Amino acid sequence: MRRITFISLIILIVGAGLYWLNRPKPIAVVVAEVGTGTVEATLANTRAGTVEACQRTKLSTIVGGRIEYLGVKEGDRVKKGQLLLKLWNDDQQANAALAQAQITLAAHRSSEVCIAAVNAEKEAKRQGELRQRGFVSPSKEDAARTDAEVRRAACQTSQADVAQAEAKLTATRVEQGRVTLYAPFAGTVAKIVGELGEYATPSPPGVPTPPAIDLIDDSCLYVKAPMDEVDAPKIAAGQPVRINLDALPGKQLAGNVRRVAPYVTAVEKQARTVDIEVDFKIPEEARGLLVGYSADVEIILDGRQNVLRVPTAAIQEGSQVLLLIDGQLSTRTIKTGLSNWEYSEVSEGLQAGDRIVTSLERVGVKAGAKAVIDDKATK
Repeated sequence: MRRITFISLIILIVGAGLYWLNRPKPIAVVVAEVGTGTVEATLANTRAGTVEACQRTKLSTIVGGRIEYLGVKEGDRVKKGQLLLKLWNDDQQANAALAQAQITLAAHRSSEVCIAAVNAEKEAKRQGELRQRGFVSPSKEDAARTDAEVRRAACQTSQADVAQAEAKLTATRVEQGRVTLYAPFAGTVAKIVGELGEYATPSPPGVPTPPAIDLIDDSCLYVKAPMDEVDAPKIAAGQPVRINLDALPGKQLAGNVRRVAPYVTAVEKQARTVDIEVDFKIPEEARGLLVGYSADVEIILDGRQNVLRVPTAAIQEGSQVLLLIDGQLSTRTIKTGLSNWEYSEVSEGLQAGDRIVTSLERVGVKAGAKAVIDDKATK
């Protein structure tokens, strides 16, 4: 009897040892402690936005020709009205000189003819007075009056010739404007296509020819970004925005929605989007940014402070989270409010200090499993 009891005891000890050695090990999980903070409802752009200049123009001459004058280099600052480029136009200048000479000649002829017309009118008046006294015949008075009218008409014709010559000079100057480029606003020359002596070709309709000069006013910048068409009804001018630029990592700039495009942009193989324009709230912060920088925008639709919140990635389907309670994982259904990609507001189901699992992708993480906190990964 003692032998049987001893053997049974040994079996129990061995079984307990085997169980202890082969027992399932607790799963190491990453947890986050439920706390309070700010939660915002936001919208983000679908593709990277771009820093744009409020004024940017790509200048080309209306006609083609050889570049005779190029007064700027890439990167130069220019003033409004400054001459940037001029094509060879000696023929137009010659025509302008000819037109000016024709104006002078027409003016002299007009002066001569009009003086004669004034004298003829005076003579007709004298002949009328003499006829009333009976010194001349009615026919001579009529002849004098006719001559005065003819000369008056000739004077008017000569004045019209002067106006015609002036119009011709104006037309010549307009032609000269077709071969020159002036800065429409103060800015920076971004790019020049063409060198002194080269032939500049204008852009015909339907043919994308590079412009001669790309001029940018970098004193005023904004961000243009595409938003998903589904989110467009929620966006309105004046909404606050956070701007993030790859060129300024870790720094956020404040902005406001300036404009929402009144149409949807459909790009092949891409989602339909609506472009928005965002102004920098503090324009001085945008000084030094380069036009063309990539930028991401985050539109703030609503926000609440000092509310209970959890990481959004920890919420499973059906508004459920996994809690770590006394070394075991347990499912809890919660009720959420405002949410974004980082945090979600919790209105029911949790309290401050609860520990929820955020490493849901790990094998074996499910309700009922034994778990311990992964101290190396938990922050």
